[in-house]
Amino acid sequence: MALRIYNTLTRSKELFRPIHEGHVGMYVCGPTVYGDAHLGHARPAITFDVLYRFLTYAGYKVRYVRNITDVGHLEHDADEGEDKIAKKARLEQLEPMEVVQHYLTRYHKDMEALGVLSPSIEPHASGHIIEQIEFVKHILDNGYAYISDGSVYFDVRKYNEKHHYGKLSGRSLENTLENTRELDGQAEKRHPADFALWKKAQPEHIMHWPSPWSEGFPGWHLECSTMGTKYLGETFDIHGGGMDLVFPHHECEIAQSVAALGHESVHYWMHNNMITIDGQKMGKSLGNFITLEQFFAGDHKLLTQAYQPMTIRFFILQAHYRSTVDFSNEALQAAEKGLARLRDAYSRLGRIAAGKQSTVDVAGIWEKCMDAMEDDLNTPIVISNLFDAAKIVNSLVDQKASISQEDLGKLKELFTVFGEQILGLRLSEGDGNQTKAYAGAVDLLLKLRQEAKANKDWATSDKIRNELTALGFTIKDTKDGAEWTL
Repeated sequence: MALRIYNTLTRSKELFRPIHEGHVGMYVCGPTVYGDAHLGHARPAITFDVLYRFLTYAGYKVRYVRNITDVGHLEHDADEGEDKIAKKARLEQLEPMEVVQHYLTRYHKDMEALGVLSPSIEPHASGHIIEQIEFVKHILDNGYAYISDGSVYFDVRKYNEKHHYGKLSGRSLENTLENTRELDGQAEKRHPADFALWKKAQPEHIMHWPSPWSEGFPGWHLECSTMGTKYLGETFDIHGGGMDLVFPHHECEIAQSVAALGHESVHYWMHNNMITIDGQKMGKSLGNFITLEQFFAGDHKLLTQAYQPMTIRFFILQAHYRSTVDFSNEALQAAEKGLARLRDAYSRLGRIAAGKQSTVDVAGIWEKCMDAMEDDLNTPIVISNLFDAAKIVNSLVDQKASISQEDLGKLKELFTVFGEQILGLRLSEGDGNQTKAYAGAVDLLLKLRQEAKANKDWATSDKIRNELTALGFTIKDTKDGAEWTL
């Protein structure tokens, strides 16, 4: 495999070369579990699920770590403010871990529905407080942090004297300072750009732990540096997440790792772009925030219908992971129809009889799909080629082309490998007893229709056809009988 991936750090596509032969260490920033998962959560989960699947298909043993940000941290890039989970627990009179467990269970359910495989390890930030304290100690010992009134801050200016703070996002320290907000209660910091590694807890803060500096809690950026190192080692292959995490979160991760370990930890930084609605970023304040549960149920004012999880997955994969995706009902409906076309072609494969030779080029499509995946996971091109394969299926069913037994096996494998195994699309979704019975019932009706036609019972024949058409079926008469699609 010659996989080339876009490295955010170097701003170029690079040939992927794992640190350890045959093994890949991959860390992806997971959700903060204080509410239901939304479409924005689906995109990184699906993007890095495809990468995980492709690396596994290529024969690598992948250790995939996806963290859970639960309780006790600061709110995003601010050094003040209440933990969102703790706030929800206080308002609803729950234990913080009750809030975490409730939404984590729902998150896992949504991910399973979307076909997202479970990671190898899913560590919680709150379960690694001791390790985070030890990480802070290393940074202090190396002179890149300072203690101020029980809190510990990263010294960005001192770090920048020897290293480049801003290399991932392409910023200079001066530019960072110009865009740093002055927040209340930050007088204890030496410099506005400094960020908290450990914060002394105020009396109202629910979650806090003892440390050498104070009874407090870790800064938000610290958990990923700590858990990435713990589970993947001081250097590992891939770190992924949404583009909104490039600065400050991942920028701070680089600085923390260099300050604690003396070197960078990550070889390839990968970031997916965001999903917008009518050109605007999805957010609760704008009223365009739609949870995955609402998509599945069609229960939101912006939705004209419910959408199956696989439709959501297909919609996301139709765009390259580094491009912006704009939501609309029209786009999702088009994705729904596109997925149905592939499923229909996949189901029709069983009706194809092999001949002596092929007049179709299955090997060429296979090669194009593999080239697209190796070109920075170009899933839209893979889908385009699967549509070409669907056209081949239709031409074979209509007996306008022929295929050898070997190529027929390769055509079936094409849909299985690229459609289901790598893209994670359940093309045969529902192919259990219920769907087999359903398909059998339709076939039985068409058999009865054929018998009616043979007996010149045109009224019965027309009634069966018209009733099936009204239910959404397309009936096509052939010289051997009839075919149907939904």
